[in-house]
Amino acid sequence: MTAPTDTLIRAELLSFNANPGEANTPSADSLDHYADGLLWLRDGHIHRVGHYSELAPSAPASATLYDHRGKLIMPGFIDSHVHYVQLDIMASYGRQLLDWLNEYTFPEECRFADLEVASRHAEDFLDQMLGHGTTTAQVFGSSHRTSMEALFTAALKRDVRLLGGKVLMDRNAPEALLDGDNGIKDTERLIADWHGKKRLGYSLTPRFAPTSTKAQLDATGALRRNDPTLWLQTHLAENLNEMKWVEELFPTEKDYLSVYETSGLLGPRSTFAHGVHLTPSMRSRLAAQGSSIAFCPSSNLFLGSGLFDRHAADAAGLAYTYASDIGAGTDLDGFSTLKAAYQVGQLAGQPLTAWQGFYGLTLGNAKTLSLDHCIGRLAPGFEADFVVIDTTASPLLARRSQRCQTLAERLFALMMLGDDRAIQETWIAGVCQHRKAY
Repeated sequence: MTAPTDTLIRAELLSFNANPGEANTPSADSLDHYADGLLWLRDGHIHRVGHYSELAPSAPASATLYDHRGKLIMPGFIDSHVHYVQLDIMASYGRQLLDWLNEYTFPEECRFADLEVASRHAEDFLDQMLGHGTTTAQVFGSSHRTSMEALFTAALKRDVRLLGGKVLMDRNAPEALLDGDNGIKDTERLIADWHGKKRLGYSLTPRFAPTSTKAQLDATGALRRNDPTLWLQTHLAENLNEMKWVEELFPTEKDYLSVYETSGLLGPRSTFAHGVHLTPSMRSRLAAQGSSIAFCPSSNLFLGSGLFDRHAADAAGLAYTYASDIGAGTDLDGFSTLKAAYQVGQLAGQPLTAWQGFYGLTLGNAKTLSLDHCIGRLAPGFEADFVVIDTTASPLLARRSQRCQTLAERLFALMMLGDDRAIQETWIAGVCQHRKAY
C-alpha cells in the first residue's frame, strides 16, 4: 500500500461555514479564521486545518512544508456563469445585449467549429481562469460540439472541477451557429462522454429563449427530467428589448420565465443568468423550484442592462450566485466581480459587505451549484482547491492594507482594490497549478 503524500502550508486561513448574514459583523460560527494557520493536504484533499501551533507537532517529518506567512489562503473562487468562447471579445465597444450578440458574439463563436481553434482557446481560458484565482466555473461553449470536447479535454488534463455545455440554438442566429436536429444529439453524446468523468459535470445549455424553438426547449427539458444529476444554464430577463422579443416569439406564454417553465427547465440545478428585470411572480416561482440567478454585475453595468435587486431575491428566498459573464463582463477575477456587485448595491441602496461577497464567491456559489459537499470550504475531506492571496501585491492595496485595523477592513480593501496581481498561487486538487511570476 502506497504511503500518503502530505503537504503542509502555513499561512493565514479564512473559510466560511455558513452565510454570515447582512450585518458588517458576521454571525457566530459562520466562518473559521486562523491568523497563523496550517492547511494539511493529503492526496488531493484537505486532511486537517487549524492553528499552526496545534497541528504542526503531529505532522509527519516527511511532509513538504510551504511557508506562506503574511499571505491569506481562501477556498478557490467559483464563477457560476462564463462564456469561454468570448474571451477574445472582452472590451469590445459597448452595445446593449442584442447588438452585442450580433456584432461581436455570433461572429466570434463561428470560429469554434474548428477543433484546433477550440483547443488552443480552451487552454488559454483555463490559464486565465487559474491565474485569476478561479478554481471552478460553469461555462458556456459555442453551439459546436467541438467547443466542449476541447474544454472538457483541457479541464480533465488539469483535474479542474468544471461544469459546462455546448450552446443549444436552432433559430435567430447565423446559419453557421444553428444546430438544428443535431443539437440534442450532440448534447447527448457529450453527456455520455463527459458527465461525471472525474471532476466534470454537464450543464444543459440553451442560449436563451429567442434562439431556441419550443421543440428544442422541450427536448432539453426531457433530458433534464431523465437525468436529475445534470445541471442547466441559460439566460433570463437581462435586457428590456430582449424581454419584448420573447413576448413576440412566445405570445401564448404569460411571461419570459413561463417559456422555460412549460418546457421543464426549472429545478435545483438550474442557473438563470442575470435576472435583472424579474417580476415578483418570477422570483417566487424560481425560488419554489430551487432555481437560482447568476448575478453578473460587471456585465450588467457594461451592457447597460440594469441593476440586479439582491434584497428582492432574498425576500423571495431566491438563491443567487456571483459570476463574471465574460465576455460582456470586464474582468475574470472574483475581486472585480465583488467590486462591481458592491457598486450595483450602492446604487440600489443595498451595499455588499466583504463577508457576504467572499462567502458568495466560495461556499455560497458552491452551495447554490450543489457542489458544497466537495468544494467551497477549507475543511477536512474537501477537495484541495484554494488560492494564496498577497494583500500587498500592488502599491495601492499594500498602502490601504497597512492602515486596516480589522479583518473586515482588510477583506473590504481586498474586494475593492484586489486584482489578479493578488493571486500568488492557485492550487487544484492539492497541486499548485498557477504561481505568479515575479
